[in-house]
Amino acid sequence: MDRLPSYSTTLFEAKTQRRLTFRAFYGQAQASQEDVTKLGQLLGLSPESNVAQQLMGFPDRGRAGPMPPVEPLIYRLYEIVQNYGYAFKAVMNEKFGDGIMSAICFNTKVEKEVDEDGASWVVITLKGKWLPFSRF
Repeated sequence: MDRLPSYSTTLFEAKTQRRLTFRAFYGQAQASQEDVTKLGQLLGLSPESNVAQQLMGFPDRGRAGPMPPVEPLIYRLYEIVQNYGYAFKAVMNEKFGDGIMSAICFNTKVEKEVDEDGASWVVITLKGKWLPFSRF
């Protein structure tokens, strides 16, 4: 937590108090005023708190952990999802428990989608076998 933005602790504590499932804010994206208002209502944060201004500040991407990351799961995701790696890790741990996603028993798919305005979108699917940690 020491490498995360200062407001992360406030968000994690509010999330825990309300028994919400994990949706992390690691300082990797800039929140809009609407995002901050909804989050404040959901987590019971005061509109006067400095968390709102911090969330709407410019992201400091790539600082969420050591670069390159040393966490095995994050290392495997690093080149593709540097900015969202820790959020993915947290969601995976919630769903599967303590472990890593294999980069050996793994496949990926890249697809192209074109929206109604003609803009191209990339869809990346990462599929890896879940490897739970075990004690010796």
